[in-house]
Amino acid sequence: MRAAVTTRKGNPNVIEIQERSIPVPEKGWVLIKVKAFGLNRSELFTRQGHSPNVLFPRIQGIECVGVVENDPSGKLIKGQQVAAIMGGMGRNYDGGYAEYVIVPEEIIFPFKSSLPWQILGAIPEMFQTVSGSLQEALEVSSKDILLIRGGTSSIGMLSCQLAKNIGATVIATTRNANKTESLLKNGADHVVIDQGSVKDAVRELFPHGIDKVLELIGTRTLKDSLQCIKPKGMVCMTGILGNEWSMKEFTPMGDIPSLGRLTVYMGEAANLNHKRLQEFIDLVDKGMINLNVDRVFTLDEIVKAHTYMEDNLAKGKLVVIL
Repeated sequence: MRAAVTTRKGNPNVIEIQERSIPVPEKGWVLIKVKAFGLNRSELFTRQGHSPNVLFPRIQGIECVGVVENDPSGKLIKGQQVAAIMGGMGRNYDGGYAEYVIVPEEIIFPFKSSLPWQILGAIPEMFQTVSGSLQEALEVSSKDILLIRGGTSSIGMLSCQLAKNIGATVIATTRNANKTESLLKNGADHVVIDQGSVKDAVRELFPHGIDKVLELIGTRTLKDSLQCIKPKGMVCMTGILGNEWSMKEFTPMGDIPSLGRLTVYMGEAANLNHKRLQEFIDLVDKGMINLNVDRVFTLDEIVKAHTYMEDNLAKGKLVVIL
């Protein structure tokens, strides 16, 4: 089989297309013929050498969609459509950047759909992240005013649509005023231009503060996001689009407002279930959810795709098809 192998830590050019033997699944594992996979910034960080305990060479990829090739247990039928996410994929063992991958059965989600693979490939990790952040971490309800910090990212755009489906009021941020219209068309009730701080603009819209913040930029803007919430409001840090993992200074008894709540979402496959994934895929199929897919690459273009991602050129989800 052909696989994109990250040979060592470094720039995108350390990824090479190599011939590898098709792996053989043991009991509890399933061989999947990969049809597509989404690219994720965590894979960029892994390739750069920032993921602890990852050994190179490694076939990366924390998600994929495809069809079952071999399930020794017989629970899954050959040719059955499946998605696989997280569970150590592309980190502890070889992941989805290949024509075939073996994964543990507990991270596999069967589904049925006639959508093209390039659309299906955008769904698993993106939906798991959005669904977990909004429903499990933030517990967003129809009464909430939600700020999405990093609104033009693929996670931000989908979060806005799902929050609006719940009935929440949504404020989306962008650094580029030219993207205001696209955010409004995506369902945002308000758009705030982010020049490093948004708390004054948010407080101008809602003087008493807002209920929830989905923080996708990360540590760079976290303190400012905390200043947007009302008493008993909540901030969930899910993304690190700002590319900074830690903060130089953080004073909990000052940076977190009184009665404010701060949490993080670092979801796994266990935070998703088959029914919820199928329901979401059906919504996409019916045109009720618009996935923001920016570009589709082939496996041979994986270096180009990682370069595109690292240069922050993406305006939505990046997908690789096989």
